[in-house]
Amino acid sequence: MSASANVGGQAVLEGVMMRSPGSWAVTVRRPDGGLARVCRPISSAASRHRWLRLPILRGMIALGESLVIGFRALAVSASFAAVEEGEDPDPEEAAELTRGQIAFAFVIAIGFAVLVFKVSPAVITDLLPIHSTIVFVLVEGAIRVTLLIAYLAAISFIPDLRRVFQYHAAEHKTINAYEAGAELVPERVQTYSKIHVRCGTAFLLWVMVIAIFVFAFVGRPDWPALIASRVLLLPLIAGLAYEVIRFGGKHPDNPVVRTLLTPGLWLQGLTTREPTLDQVEVSIQALQDVLEAERASGARSQVEVMA
Repeated sequence: MSASANVGGQAVLEGVMMRSPGSWAVTVRRPDGGLARVCRPISSAASRHRWLRLPILRGMIALGESLVIGFRALAVSASFAAVEEGEDPDPEEAAELTRGQIAFAFVIAIGFAVLVFKVSPAVITDLLPIHSTIVFVLVEGAIRVTLLIAYLAAISFIPDLRRVFQYHAAEHKTINAYEAGAELVPERVQTYSKIHVRCGTAFLLWVMVIAIFVFAFVGRPDWPALIASRVLLLPLIAGLAYEVIRFGGKHPDNPVVRTLLTPGLWLQGLTTREPTLDQVEVSIQALQDVLEAERASGARSQVEVMA
């Protein structure tokens, strides 16, 4: 498969998940130093229904599918990371989430994000003595972005998450090396940047920024409508943010695009840490597994995936 194949990924517990249009693969460093590897196919709704590949709609679908795959990958990685030394579990029996568990995790994750980063900024701003609608929307947006940065900065001090951030950087380095057509060996991949234009962290920032413009059209309605708008417009905002990230991924060398994307690239400094060669090795294996699965299935999709 050429280096133009669309791949993205996610850091998990002691490992990395890589995703292509038709498959996802997880590689985890076990306590005994060995590698546990799992690969699963993807049946994307956007691949089956052409209308779901329309702009904005495709972003909503991609976000939902990425969250579901992410939850499944985390469950798989947790089952291997917790294995006692000396045990050798079968990768095909790796822990998988049921539909009910996925739905529960989805509700909790989205509920937390909406409450903290959408509803609470509106509540806080509404308590301030602000009478101008424009000022209200701008202050709300500033609070929203500040909460995001503060949250990412705070969790970066958690020791276990710092290791996840190292794997996050390893994932970015591997994808950058792959997209550049470089040899996928740890020493070579380690020389590449730990920042990637299609990163989910940058996506989050764009969600916050685009929300300012979308909510400007809503104005400052009464209390029930204010809260409802922050919740119900989230899919639209996510779809628009996806289009920005997608465009940036297709034009990474354009100076204007690069300038616009710079804040998102800077924010990745909070969610990435320089990885070790062992961690890069894990990321490379996950990428090789998903590329092999893609070659075997011959899958094709117009759905972009985030790094």
